[in-house]
Amino acid sequence: MKHLFINGKIFTSDTKHPYADTMVVQDGKILWTGEQDAMPAAWKEEIASVTDLQGRRVIPGFVDAHMHPVMLADFRKKITIMPPEINSIEELVCAIQKKRSQQPAGVWIQGWGYDEQGFSEKRSPNRYDLDRGCSDSPVSITRTCAHIRCVNSMALKMAGIDRNTPDPPGGEIERDENGEPTGVLKENARNLVLPLIPQETAEEHVENLLELGQVLISQGITSICDMGNLDTGDNIPLYEAAAQKGFYPRVGVYYMWDFFADDPDFDIPQSRMDRNRQIFAAGLKLIGDGSISGRTAWMSRPYYGSDEEYGISVCSDELLESAIDFCKKNHCQISIHAMGGRAISRMIDRVCRESAWTCENIPYTRIEHVTDPSADSIRKAAEHGISFLSQPIFPYAESKSYVKNLGEAWLKECYPYKDMLDAGVSLGFSTDAPATYWSDPTDPFPGLKFAVTRTCADGTDGGQEQAVEIETAIRLYTIGAARAAGFPDTGMLTAGYRADFVVLSDDILHVPSEDIDKVKVVQTYIGGTCVYQR
Repeated sequence: MKHLFINGKIFTSDTKHPYADTMVVQDGKILWTGEQDAMPAAWKEEIASVTDLQGRRVIPGFVDAHMHPVMLADFRKKITIMPPEINSIEELVCAIQKKRSQQPAGVWIQGWGYDEQGFSEKRSPNRYDLDRGCSDSPVSITRTCAHIRCVNSMALKMAGIDRNTPDPPGGEIERDENGEPTGVLKENARNLVLPLIPQETAEEHVENLLELGQVLISQGITSICDMGNLDTGDNIPLYEAAAQKGFYPRVGVYYMWDFFADDPDFDIPQSRMDRNRQIFAAGLKLIGDGSISGRTAWMSRPYYGSDEEYGISVCSDELLESAIDFCKKNHCQISIHAMGGRAISRMIDRVCRESAWTCENIPYTRIEHVTDPSADSIRKAAEHGISFLSQPIFPYAESKSYVKNLGEAWLKECYPYKDMLDAGVSLGFSTDAPATYWSDPTDPFPGLKFAVTRTCADGTDGGQEQAVEIETAIRLYTIGAARAAGFPDTGMLTAGYRADFVVLSDDILHVPSEDIDKVKVVQTYIGGTCVYQR
């Protein structure tokens, strides 16, 4: 039976037929989209239901093609170190003290999301700050980029980290002027304490995912990519269990290769790679460098205020080659985190030597973040079908760190969306939540706002010449992200595509650009079924 949706201001994300007022849906997919007066007679037969969209703007469901949902779902239970809750190190100390008062000594206290430029003190917390919050329990807080961890003295002692501990490959134990660890552990050094931190049970993960799933659909997010955890766990069974209990979004799962490369028995069954499943295995994830806000992204020129500080390359040649070999053998995607120009060039130059090894319409390589690409890297990506997944929320929310680390002029050159699109790059948007310095890290609307205005949350100019139109921004968060990540039949409201769509409170195509982030989701449909009603 067919289901008819009428009286909508439908933006399809299809450049050939961008607008409509009527959709016909059957078995979860769109049969026809267009103007009701032009609807073929055949589609008017056997109509099971008619839904009046009441003249509201309708767009495809958002595809957040880069996030860490299991991490985010668990982090939501921890101290959130972001505005408006926490704006200073002193407020963080108080939050730790409060958490300690609610649990016994010796139990881990965890937090996430800090950015030193967001603190009134304009510096990173250290072990001594955390000690003031609690000295009789281990404390671990993660920076917004998730590439830096700060721990207290008790956690350092438990991990055996002292002045004589060498930096691990691809990591740094920050030290003070006397050579003592400050408690700040960068890149691979952050993993030195990871084995000591208690992990949630599978049941807790599932329940946390269910709560997060409701948040996602309330924001119009209907498909996501899980870009891996910092452990050897397999997230697919967690999603499958959550789906049985009412987790609605479709999920492409990537495995963090650092934690599986040395396992000779690691394999991804071909049945899991069926992208028509709600939960499917998409490929491997590699980390090529760090973050701009943490000054660890591997840049092509030194950071602002330095002549020698270029960031950190954190991926060995051996790890990169083994990942490429695995993905070629299994015909799955390789996803590579690369923010800085040097990291981007290194990774693109390497994968360009390969022929595409994935099925048609699935990019064989994804480059994540792509903050400061060279014109040569952009050209090569377009020529070789390499997709870029970017997070406009980063410069929008982290402008203070970007200005401090890059300077105002360089910030404007970052995230050159218009140049990427003009070159023909397959580009998609996402959030990288929870590695997002925003109190509601999965909300797509602030990212859309930045892409259109290129104005940061604090008013900083983020590079006006790289602004895109709102219709383009929506395409990048729907069909653009779906194609870059390899989601089949997703991201457009046209015949043959999944009936995943969102009804909005306001006409996002015509509201003032500064009000884009005020638009709310009224309804979310997945497979033509309403799964969320505001």
